[in-house]
Amino acid sequence: MEPTKDIFILAIESSCDETAAAVVRNGRYVLSNVISSQIALHTIYGGVVPEIASRKHIENIDGVILEALKQAHITWKDITAIAVTYGPGLVGALLVGLAEAKALAFAIGKPLIGVHHIEGHICANYIQNTTFEPPYVALVVSGGHTHLVYVCDYGKYEILGKTRDDAVGEAYDKVARAIGMGYPGGPKIDAAAQKGNPAAISFPRVFLEENSYDFSFSGLKSAVLNYINKANMTGESIVAEDVAASFQAAAIEVLVEKTMKAVKQKKVQKVALAGGVASNSVLRQMMKQECEKRGYSLSIPDPVLCTDNAAMIGCAAYYEYQKGIRDGLDLNANPSLKLGER
Repeated sequence: MEPTKDIFILAIESSCDETAAAVVRNGRYVLSNVISSQIALHTIYGGVVPEIASRKHIENIDGVILEALKQAHITWKDITAIAVTYGPGLVGALLVGLAEAKALAFAIGKPLIGVHHIEGHICANYIQNTTFEPPYVALVVSGGHTHLVYVCDYGKYEILGKTRDDAVGEAYDKVARAIGMGYPGGPKIDAAAQKGNPAAISFPRVFLEENSYDFSFSGLKSAVLNYINKANMTGESIVAEDVAASFQAAAIEVLVEKTMKAVKQKKVQKVALAGGVASNSVLRQMMKQECEKRGYSLSIPDPVLCTDNAAMIGCAAYYEYQKGIRDGLDLNANPSLKLGER
């Protein structure tokens, strides 16, 4: 019997402010993962400016792809398929990656596979742990998304809950700005919280209705802003590290508790973290503690696989490729694409 041929996927990710390309072999083995970040550029404005992000993607994308091929030590003829994020994200940014991927697929005569950005984040766990597989519950936490997802099988998702207002990463950014820490808020709050007292200020834990797996962080964010405004009006001093630690404790307690309830309800023994906020040190630590307490196994990708990258897109595309999914050159960007939709 002839040995199974390796599948090499060249993946492109440009949904926000990282221009990324990667080569992934057989879904789980990363041969290269090149990321060109724009954080320094957007920090001046206190957040991502979509038009600037799109222009930088155009400048960077060719070089990033060529570097990914070079680091993988393969040529165009070795590529099996081209994968690209087509949603959700900033429409202008998505269109840059999509146009590049379509042009490459046409030029080298290889299939095109569109990938959902959040599915990519979930699939980062398969790269981190090559034996990890469904079913499991995934907590997806990022600047734009907070989802609790039951992953029944590869590419099959049941959304158990999602945010009704601010995503947790968005709340981090807004609180960081309010206490003068700037952008990006996630890592800055995490670092400041290490020096603060998480019990210093009693901020609300918003659990919503009983048995709900949805999230709401706007109330917590407002409570922090009200605390700061009141202190400013009364002339009280604010310890930024205590505010950061207390805010973070309130947000993470809700994330972890809802995840544990979902795992129990779904009768699985496995949990996965995904998305940029999965890099947070306290979330990683608390999730690990609670899983160990209950005998659940936990998968957390390395920080470089939590933030936006193309390796995770290549992994997700591999499972689509195996199912026979191919996209035409008329594939369009969908900035509000729902998980599980095509």
